Amino acid sequence: MVSSRRRGIYLLPNLLTTGALFAGFYSIVAAIDGNFLGAAWAIYMAMFLDGLDGRVARMTSTESDFGKEFDSLADMVSFGLAPAIVIYQWGIERLPEYAALWGRLGWLAAFLFTVAAAFRLARFNTSTAINDKHFFQGLPSPPAASGIAATVWMSIEYDIGGLLALVMGLAVTALGGLAMMSNLRYLSFKDFNLSSRVRYGNLLLIPLLLILVSLNPPVVLFAMYFTYATTGPLLWLWRRFRRNWKPPRAMST
Repeated sequence: MVSSRRRGIYLLPNLLTTGALFAGFYSIVAAIDGNFLGAAWAIYMAMFLDGLDGRVARMTSTESDFGKEFDSLADMVSFGLAPAIVIYQWGIERLPEYAALWGRLGWLAAFLFTVAAAFRLARFNTSTAINDKHFFQGLPSPPAASGIAATVWMSIEYDIGGLLALVMGLAVTALGGLAMMSNLRYLSFKDFNLSSRVRYGNLLLIPLLLILVSLNPPVVLFAMYFTYATTGPLLWLWRRFRRNWKPPRAMST
C-alpha cells in the first residue's frame, strides 16, 4: 500500500503573496475613502512584495502550482482591479462634468485596463509562443499599474488638476491597457540573479538609483515607467528597421 502524503502549501512565498494582495485591497479601500496618496503607495508596496515572492520561492526551492495560481489571482487584484478603481475614483468619474462623452471614455478606459490585466495574466500563464525568458509578451501588469500610481502621485504632489490632468490619467490608463494586450516584447530581467557575482562598481547603481528616486519620487518613478513602457514600441521599430534595411550595393568600376 502506497502511503499518502499530506498536502500543504509553502508558508514564506505565499505569505509574501498575501501581503501583496492585502496591499492591493488596501489601495482600493484608500481610493474609495479619498486617500489617493495612500492608494498609490499601496500599489508600489504590492509591486515590491510581488517581486519578492517569486524570487524567494526559487531561492528556497518552494515553488508550487498553488503558489503560481495564487500569485496570478493576487496580481489581478493588485495590478488589474486596484489601479482601475484608483484612477476612476481619483478623477475619471469627474470627466462627465466637462462632457458626457468624456465620462463614457473614462469609464471604458478603466474597464479596458482591468480586462487587459486579466488578459495579460491569462496569456502569461498559458502561452508558450515566446520561449525566450529574456522577454515578456505585452507590458507586464505591475509596471502598467505603476504608471497609474505615479500619475496620481504627481497630481497630488504638484496640485495638478483640471481637464489636462484628467486627460493625462485617461491616456495613461488606456495606453497601459493596450500595451498589456499587445504583442510587444519587453525585457523581463529574469536573468538578473541576486546570488551571482557582480563587479564592485555595479553595486554603486543601487544607492545611485535610491538617491535618484528620493530626489523627486513621483517624477522619477513616472519617468522609469515611461522609459520601460516605451522600450516595447522602440524595440519593435528597431527589429522592423533591421528586417527591412538592405545594405547599399557596391558600385562596379
